[in-house]
Amino acid sequence: MPSRSRNGYTGVPPWIYAIAAAGALFVLLPLAAMVAKVNWNQFIPLITSESSLTALGLSLRTSATSTALCVVLGVPLALVLARGSFPGQRLLRAFVLLPLVLPPVVGGIALLYTFGRQGLLGKSLEVAGIQIAFSTTAVVLAQTFVALPFLVVSLEGALRTAGTKYEAVAATLGARPTTVLRRVSIPLVLPGLASGAVLSFARCLGEFGATLTFAGSLQGVTRTLPLEIYLQRETDADAAVALSLVLVAVAVAVVGLSYRRSRPLPAKDATSP
Repeated sequence: MPSRSRNGYTGVPPWIYAIAAAGALFVLLPLAAMVAKVNWNQFIPLITSESSLTALGLSLRTSATSTALCVVLGVPLALVLARGSFPGQRLLRAFVLLPLVLPPVVGGIALLYTFGRQGLLGKSLEVAGIQIAFSTTAVVLAQTFVALPFLVVSLEGALRTAGTKYEAVAATLGARPTTVLRRVSIPLVLPGLASGAVLSFARCLGEFGATLTFAGSLQGVTRTLPLEIYLQRETDADAAVALSLVLVAVAVAVVGLSYRRSRPLPAKDATSP
């Protein structure tokens, strides 16, 4: 018999749950194995060492800055992709979403040849006395590069779902495009924007490949928490596992917050008044 819930037909055959359980175990078992390897007696000293706290603080600061930059750049991009119509729009979307499938190290190399000393823009910046590669600014740029698509995808989907009828009504009442954007469009998709920002923050926090390639691993300058975990793995496995657990806990909290913000309201029962 087809499975049913209190609110009606779910559309999920019972055998699907068995495969879903296997998928969940595939994700949860490695995490459980990591938790089992944690040296709980030394957990607090391991995660509160000077190098660990420095890396965590740097990760939080750069991730917050990168998320703000994602919002500044991503909102206009999502609006143009969702509301605009121009030649090459699909190609633009493909390039904007490219970091989702591109190996992060490739993104790091691309940034290095753009902002490095001998890069496309780096030469001019070097003349002006500005050095970006292997600095904290490079960390922010690397994180923004890999996280921007998460905000664009989330916000573009929210804009397409919301439609344009409220914006059209506001325009017919004499509101200017900027006023429509500020008073109608943005408030209408605020949950999608918040969800995209939270996911971008989580992606920034876990960024490794592009950061290592473009920014290096200088303690207190570019060594974020993922880089610290990688280095500790070679010298202190207990510290690496403990810090990995901290990063997983933060990521779970952030993704959970994103889910709560984006979760739709439950549908009313058809029999209710």
